[in-house]
Amino acid sequence: MKRGFLSLMRLRPFAFASFLVLALTAPHSASAETAPAITGEEIRADIGFLADDLLEGRDAGTRGYDIAARYVAARFEMLGLKQAVSDSWYQPVTLAVARLDPDSIPSLTIGGRRFTDDVAIGAFGRELKQSLSGQAVFVGYGLKSDREKINDYAGLNLRGKFAVALAGSPAGMPSEIGAHLAAEKSLAAQEAGAIGLITIPSDAFLARTPWEKLRERAQSPAVSWLDKEGQPYVRTPGIRGTAYANAAAAEALLAGSGKSLAMIRAQAAKPGGQPRGFALKPMVQLDRSSSVATAPSRNVLAVLPGSDPALAKEYVLLMAHLDHLGIRESARGPDKIYNGAMDNASGVATMLAVAKAFAESGSRPKRSILFAAVTGEEDGLLGSQYLARNPVLPAGAKLVGVVNLDMPILTYDFQDLIAFGAEHSTLGPIVEKAAKAEGIALSPDPLPAEGLFTRSDHYRFVQEGVPAVFLMTGFAGPGKQAFEHFLKTDYHQPSDQMSLPFHWEAAAKFAKVNYAIAREIAEEPEAPRWYKGDFFGDAFAPDAPKAVKP
Repeated sequence: MKRGFLSLMRLRPFAFASFLVLALTAPHSASAETAPAITGEEIRADIGFLADDLLEGRDAGTRGYDIAARYVAARFEMLGLKQAVSDSWYQPVTLAVARLDPDSIPSLTIGGRRFTDDVAIGAFGRELKQSLSGQAVFVGYGLKSDREKINDYAGLNLRGKFAVALAGSPAGMPSEIGAHLAAEKSLAAQEAGAIGLITIPSDAFLARTPWEKLRERAQSPAVSWLDKEGQPYVRTPGIRGTAYANAAAAEALLAGSGKSLAMIRAQAAKPGGQPRGFALKPMVQLDRSSSVATAPSRNVLAVLPGSDPALAKEYVLLMAHLDHLGIRESARGPDKIYNGAMDNASGVATMLAVAKAFAESGSRPKRSILFAAVTGEEDGLLGSQYLARNPVLPAGAKLVGVVNLDMPILTYDFQDLIAFGAEHSTLGPIVEKAAKAEGIALSPDPLPAEGLFTRSDHYRFVQEGVPAVFLMTGFAGPGKQAFEHFLKTDYHQPSDQMSLPFHWEAAAKFAKVNYAIAREIAEEPEAPRWYKGDFFGDAFAPDAPKAVKP
């Protein structure tokens, strides 16, 4: 859901004392006839540990994160779960952290004029000293989708050139489709033969993300994971240079075209407005210097084997990200630790509560359950991407569905839920049934402009063709005020800690719904299927069997 920062610390191996395991609350036994108990007190205990100052904000690649990982592994072991990786609870993930050279200011030179202030350029770990030049082409929003009959590159020659695109997607486009296509701009540019992508922020984009904030983000480390060749992984290696251009820099790109920045932004602001592309006259050169360091991290994985011989090789993934933002000296006030109680100790604690419910149910589900506490979400959904692209399932096994747990706002007794992804597949009726059993309504997305379906860990598995669902506590009753207060006051702040007014009964209720969803997926005779004609099913699983949407 977010992008964060990785603080690099020189790590030393440490022994995790056995007292931690002894300190954990031992699970109560349960018979096959006993409904699994999920209590707010147990969830509170897990959040309390994971959000403690001792863990220093659980930044991926730090000792605090490793303590959190050891805690989760100990809980998995205590519940009697099995290791998903041979002889280990962990899937190692080596993080690569690229930083801009502080002695060399990154720049765009446009038509011979060098810009450093009206551009935002981040570090790049695959080319440490870079000077990339070429002609440029304006490509409208830079979107391409055969299904949606959109091709902003039609009739344009991008071979060896920079693509220059407006941020976002056209006003009025369905939010999830627009968010997906916007996230795929680099891929569309690469397929067109471009070597770089320069983004011009639209008025709508700047209203959500001020230019100063965008510049600040660009100065932060660019984090990825190392691929098998030892290179920082990127989905689009052909796109060697990326930048944002605003104000005078954006005007310089358009010089001599007969178009102004104001004209293009005004056209884009209209409902359905799609500025058309055209060749740009000035030459463009991107210059930057970066350095790269690595930090070891890990996903924490466990398996509950399925009971049905025919279905046990099909897996349901229950996932939450374990990392947060660590320590930042730039934080206002004396508290510099970003504890991440809600984001996302609450999601991990929910996953542990669901795992305990499965372990104590007295009845193993037909399908196997893979539990994952993943790293690097705050740095770009990295741990989930690594797991999705480096699966740990045994030969012949298949992942059939994903339930993601990310930052449920648990400060109020929620009356409704938003189920991102439910409408795209047969997971929808399962979610509806589970929510109804707890007396909870399902509501439409109240924040469509945020494109939340594409911004959390489950999306990395959607990109691999796996149906997924992600629940958010809703806006009914006190929900809107409580949700918006958290986002405005505590989200990505040191105040996201145990002093928040958690509603522990609501926490238990949220876990019960997610348990019911995972249990139902694991018991259904048929694995989840994308709906016929659904955008995401067509895009990522075109050859998979589809279901007819009721």
